[in-house]
Amino acid sequence: MTYNYAIRYLWGMRIAPPVILSAEESSVLAKWAQGRSIPARLVQRAQIIQRAAQGEQSKDIAYGLGVSRPTVQLWRERFLALRLEGLEKDAPRPGRIPDIPEAKVRTVVKATLETTPPNATHWSTRSMAQAQGLSRMAVQRIWKQHNLKPHLVRTFKISRDKQFVEKLHDVVGLYLNPPQRSLVLCVDEKSQIQALDRTQPGLPIKKGRCGTMTHDYKRNGTTTLFAALNMLDGKIIGDCMPRHRHQEFIRFLDKIDAETMPEFDLHLIIDNYATHKHPRVKSWLRRHPRFHLHFIPTSSSWLNMVERWFREITDKRIRRGSFASVPELITAIEAYLDGHNQNPRIFTWTATAERILAKVAKSKEALGTLH
Repeated sequence: MTYNYAIRYLWGMRIAPPVILSAEESSVLAKWAQGRSIPARLVQRAQIIQRAAQGEQSKDIAYGLGVSRPTVQLWRERFLALRLEGLEKDAPRPGRIPDIPEAKVRTVVKATLETTPPNATHWSTRSMAQAQGLSRMAVQRIWKQHNLKPHLVRTFKISRDKQFVEKLHDVVGLYLNPPQRSLVLCVDEKSQIQALDRTQPGLPIKKGRCGTMTHDYKRNGTTTLFAALNMLDGKIIGDCMPRHRHQEFIRFLDKIDAETMPEFDLHLIIDNYATHKHPRVKSWLRRHPRFHLHFIPTSSSWLNMVERWFREITDKRIRRGSFASVPELITAIEAYLDGHNQNPRIFTWTATAERILAKVAKSKEALGTLH
């Protein structure tokens, strides 16, 4: 104890004990205090100890670093007790989580997995807590520990197409190994896009509040977006039409024919919508031999990459838009098309047919429908 420190101690003044660093500790703290890849909380603790070692008082350290005085005192005491190791670990918090018997944990997990409440389709933390005589937070901790999420459900659809394997190999083969001097185009229609106009104006986003819009709206008509995604460069050939009959589909095929290089064969990946197999469409295809249609299996829209782009235009331009008329909606869609084609994004397919078939087989086995 130094002379000045002893005098202050005898006079009853509350002063922090001195922090004396070794050469190794000084080096480590300097690295932590300046490290860009170091967690911010550890950087701050290192700076506190550095200033304390230079003789600064806790109130001055707190003011200089923009933290509370108790925080400075906490980490000074932790360092004096545990040295560098004390800074790397968070200080223990007051209180403790009550222990739950292992038998009760197993009961909660079993009930979650194998039962449902009598008046609902799935358990909530509150209903499970009431049924098991626990607190809501106790149930929440058990579910988190065992990665149980009864409030979530995922939808799925396994194709029953008898030619699933053949069609899958055909489409995936085009993605992974397209023919020479050919373009692969993913083609589909996004039908019945509604021109919705909100009944009242919303409020703009600002600090502390998200933007708002009314839940009700006025319908002002619909349009159908025909789109062809070029797998080579990511550009979109698109057109909006009032309906999606075979007549409109043929008109869109004419547009594709006019906007692609004539010396290339065109392989169109397309779904099984009846319009695509209409006799007049087949007649048009016979007159245009460079067009080749490849049908995806039924209930397998995920195989058509243009669906990814449809999701983007829906999320970014249509869903939260407000359109007073169909022409206004079409103008917005065309503007998005132009913007995309100026800086196109290439969608790359990576999954092999064998990998997909293995997942399908695993899903069927889990559902008991392998045969």
